Amino acid sequence: MFSTIAVPSKQTKPHRREISAVPESEILRRRNEELEKELKKSIEREEKMKQELQKTWERLRVAEEAEERLCSQLGELEAEAVNEARTYRTRVIHLMDQLSLAQKLLESASVTVPSSQ
Repeated sequence: MFSTIAVPSKQTKPHRREISAVPESEILRRRNEELEKELKKSIEREEKMKQELQKTWERLRVAEEAEERLCSQLGELEAEAVNEARTYRTRVIHLMDQLSLAQKLLESASVTVPSSQ
């Protein structure tokens, strides 16, 4: 039969030695790099949000100007409608007066007009 021989590993705790082999300054440098990357991303997001806010602000300004123009146009149309209603009312009153006068003239001439009712 064959005999087997066990050979112990040179490193009894390899994982812990790797961790302790990295100097603390290297760990801090890596962490600093990570934080700097995060900061850069954060600044980029902030800049993007500022641009979005500026675009939104511009759209709001345009919408407000359009609203003001529409309100002004609506006011002009309302004034025009009131003037037309007054003109129409004046014309109707004038026609009613003419009809009344014509009816009186016909009555005074003893002409009977068939009623439309």
